[in-house]
Amino acid sequence: MGALRLPRPAGWGRGVGLASPRGVAMTDLVRVRRALLSVSDKTGLADFARGLAGHGIELVSTGGTAAALRAEGLAVRDVAELTGFPEMMDGRVKTLHPAVHGGLLALRDDAGHRAAAEAHGIAPIDLLVVNLYPFEATVARGAPRDVIVETIDIGGPAMLRSAAKNHAFVAVVTDPADYPAVLEEMAGAGGALGFATRRRLAARAFQATAAYDAAIASWFALAGDGEKFPAVLPIAARRIHTLRYGENPHQAAAVYAANGPAIGLAQVEPVQGKALSYNNLNDAEGALRLVAEFREAGPTVAIIKHANPCGVATAGTLEEALRAARACDPVSAFGGIVAMNRPLDVATAEAIAELFTEVVIAPDADAGARAALARRPNLRLLLLPLPDPAGGGLVLRSISGGYLVQERDSRLLEEMRVVTKRAPTGAEMADLRFAWTVAKHVKSNAIVYAKDGATAGIGAGQMSRLDSARIAAAKAREAAAAAGWAEPRTIGSVVASDAFFPFADGLIVAAEAGATAVIQPGGSVRDAEVIAAADQRGLAMVMTGMRHFAH
Repeated sequence: MGALRLPRPAGWGRGVGLASPRGVAMTDLVRVRRALLSVSDKTGLADFARGLAGHGIELVSTGGTAAALRAEGLAVRDVAELTGFPEMMDGRVKTLHPAVHGGLLALRDDAGHRAAAEAHGIAPIDLLVVNLYPFEATVARGAPRDVIVETIDIGGPAMLRSAAKNHAFVAVVTDPADYPAVLEEMAGAGGALGFATRRRLAARAFQATAAYDAAIASWFALAGDGEKFPAVLPIAARRIHTLRYGENPHQAAAVYAANGPAIGLAQVEPVQGKALSYNNLNDAEGALRLVAEFREAGPTVAIIKHANPCGVATAGTLEEALRAARACDPVSAFGGIVAMNRPLDVATAEAIAELFTEVVIAPDADAGARAALARRPNLRLLLLPLPDPAGGGLVLRSISGGYLVQERDSRLLEEMRVVTKRAPTGAEMADLRFAWTVAKHVKSNAIVYAKDGATAGIGAGQMSRLDSARIAAAKAREAAAAAGWAEPRTIGSVVASDAFFPFADGLIVAAEAGATAVIQPGGSVRDAEVIAAADQRGLAMVMTGMRHFAH
């Protein structure tokens, strides 16, 4: 059965003030006379279609969309009437037809295009309303492979691309959020849409198809059907909002959410407080990733400043953990990010409210805690689940001309090989594990002193590991002086180094600061020298065989 032979429909004319197709004026209006609607997300569909019908626009639709519109009392023409073919193969084939794509792609003021359309009974389509099958949602709910494959939309993206390409004459709508603005413009222009709107909607259509294809390509890779690092890396994200500025006021910035339904910092809305800044979000990511390492531990609090932890502690209560974490470096904790692995309670919230804190992150917060923080209206409170520290994924960083891509550092502690004459005590071993976990999230070169489940001093981001060891010890002395303690908490502490000691000097500084046990990857050509220095001072040392550089 071939395409129906239709009389020439209204709509192949030049519309309102159209110029030649090679030089369309930017202010040209196109009167919409026929719209094709085929949507998966039917939010707002009936009201939008009713608004179109109010302008005398003919509605053409497919399957479930047509049924939904008819249920609302709207007159709808089946797409099969345009194509002359019924929907077939369980809906896989319904719009892949010249009668559809010709109606979308034909240049309205090209005599040859008009003649071809009339010869084959192709009716013009001036407005396309399409959103795609819910591929990502289907993957997210763990659907079987065959079900996921059936949500790979073919006809929808093809129509979107046809309409968007021909935006000189055709409007395309992909997002229900655009329905009100489209109707408003049509109401003021006698059922027409301007070129600027059509161009904007076309750009959004290509963004939608790019993101959709990226999601499918990513699923193939994650499902084991592709390489971990494919020849072409599909990257797609949607803008959540723009920020006031970036790291500095002269830099513009925005937040984008990755494909998928996951809720993270990009999507979360603050319970209270000012809008989040670029630096807030960057620091909050570090705090969230660090405290997530302690998901199964006792109440733990991490304080982050400028992407580095300045205090971390595990204790019997969150309030105790907060105070122990802050005691490590109270000066740096001022204006920091506080993250915790337990729902925020009123006692901890009261303690936080005593401090100047930019952001608080917790899995949840009780009513009393929320009320306590409400006294600090500028403080941002973020409630969101902790990520899986072993969850993996890829990390991207832009470089000149491209990207660096690597796996996330999600490996946990797998080996603790004693290399000194003295083995660590049980208490030392617990603190070594704690210090090692924290050091993983400190910028290299990283040195972390810890005692009784709390950091005692942190040295971060130095060009020399020796300097990091000295700085961490100095901070511990300053904290002791500020608190009125008899001695710094590095006395009787353990020390973690994110990479090997290239010389014994850094270890000697740690020993002089009072550390009694050391955890480090090993692997230096001078390991024997470092081990000998530890033995001479009665230190216990374990090697992990794995480093945690963080730049």
